[in-house]
Amino acid sequence: MSTTTERSPESDEGRGRGGAAGAAGRPSRLIHSEATTEIPVHLLFRDDPRDPVGVALPSAVVRGGAGRPRGEPGPRAAAARPSVPLPPPVPGADPELAERRARVLPGAVGVLAGGVGAAGCALALWWAGVLPRVLPGAPGRAGAQGIGAAQWAVLAGAGALALFGFGGLARGRVGGAWVLTLFGRYRGSVRRTGLLWVNPLLLRRRVDVRLRHWRSEPMAAVDRSGVALRVVVLVVWRVRDTARAALAVADHQEYLRECVEATAARVLSRLPADAFHDGARGAADGGPTLRDAEAVGEALTRALAAQAEPVGIEVFSVQPTRIEYAPEVAEAMHRRRIAALDARHRDSVLTSVVDSVEDTVTRLTTRGLVELDDYERKALVKDLTVAFYTGHGER
Repeated sequence: MSTTTERSPESDEGRGRGGAAGAAGRPSRLIHSEATTEIPVHLLFRDDPRDPVGVALPSAVVRGGAGRPRGEPGPRAAAARPSVPLPPPVPGADPELAERRARVLPGAVGVLAGGVGAAGCALALWWAGVLPRVLPGAPGRAGAQGIGAAQWAVLAGAGALALFGFGGLARGRVGGAWVLTLFGRYRGSVRRTGLLWVNPLLLRRRVDVRLRHWRSEPMAAVDRSGVALRVVVLVVWRVRDTARAALAVADHQEYLRECVEATAARVLSRLPADAFHDGARGAADGGPTLRDAEAVGEALTRALAAQAEPVGIEVFSVQPTRIEYAPEVAEAMHRRRIAALDARHRDSVLTSVVDSVEDTVTRLTTRGLVELDDYERKALVKDLTVAFYTGHGER
C-alpha cells in the first residue's frame, strides 16, 4: 500500500514551474490546467462518488491570466457559476414631485368678493345713468351723462372682482381631491371638503382617492413547467399621493392594469400549477403550488406594491380569484390530475394492505398459533394480500 505524504502548495508550485529532474523521478499526482484550479487525479476515477476521501487539497492556484490575484477564479470559472435571478428594476420617483397642501380660502370669502364686485358694477351703472335702462323701474341718477372713463374703470375693477370671486368657488367632495397646476407647474393638492375658493387661474385636475377594487379580465400566464393558464385577480388599491398619480404618469389606472398583468405573469411562472407536474421540484413533498391562494396573493401583493409606489398608488392586496388551465390544455391536464389522484389512492391502499398483512403474520408467528416455513409464509402472505386488497376495493 502506497502512502501519501503532505506537500505544501509552495513546493508543488515550484515543482510545476521548473525542475525536470524532480518531475522525472516522481510521478505527478495533479493535473495543472491553465484556466482552472489544481484537480487531484484520484477524484476523476473514483468508483463511488459518495465515498469520502481524506486527502488534504492545496489552495486553489490559477495558472493563467497575468495580474490576477492568487486564488481568484478565472473567467471560465466565473462564467460557470449559476446566476441568481435579480428582481426587476423598480422605476424611480421624482423626489421633488410629492403631494403638498395647496393654498385655498373658505368659500365665504369668494361669495363675499363676488357680491362686492357685483354691487360695484351696479353702482357704476347707476352712476352713469344706465341702470334704469337696463333694469326698468330702477331709480336713476339725476344729471347722469353716460358711461365715461371713470365709470369704465369702476366697471372693469368690479367686474374682475366678481369674476374672481364667483369663478373661484368650488365644492370639495369626500373621497375626491384636486391637483392644481399653473402653467404646467405643480402648485399643490386640495383634499378639503365643502365650499372653497380656489384661484381661478389654476388648472384643476380631479383625482379619486377612495379605496377602490379592480377585477381583471382573464389574463394569459404560464406556470413553472410552461403550462398555459388563465388568471383572474382582484386588486384593492387607492391613490396615496395625488401629485404623482396625476403628473408622474399619463394614466395611473392604465399603468396599474399593465403592472398587474406583468406582475402576475412573472410571479406565477415561479411555481407549478399542481403537484403532479413534471419537474415540480418539491411539489410532491408538500411544496408550494399555485393552488395555495394565500402564498400566491402575498407574493403578488408585494411585487405589485413595489411597482405602483413610485406613481403614488398604494396597493393593499392582490388576490387570485381564479387560476385555471387554458382551454387548449384543460382537458389533458384534467386527465393527468385524475390519474395522479388515482395513483395516490392506490399507493395509500397498498401501503395499508401491506401493513395489515405484516401485522397479521407477525401476530400469528409470535404467539405460536402457526409454524410456517418459507413456502407456507409466502403463500399466506399472498392469500392475505389478495383478501385485504379485495376488501378495500369493495368499500
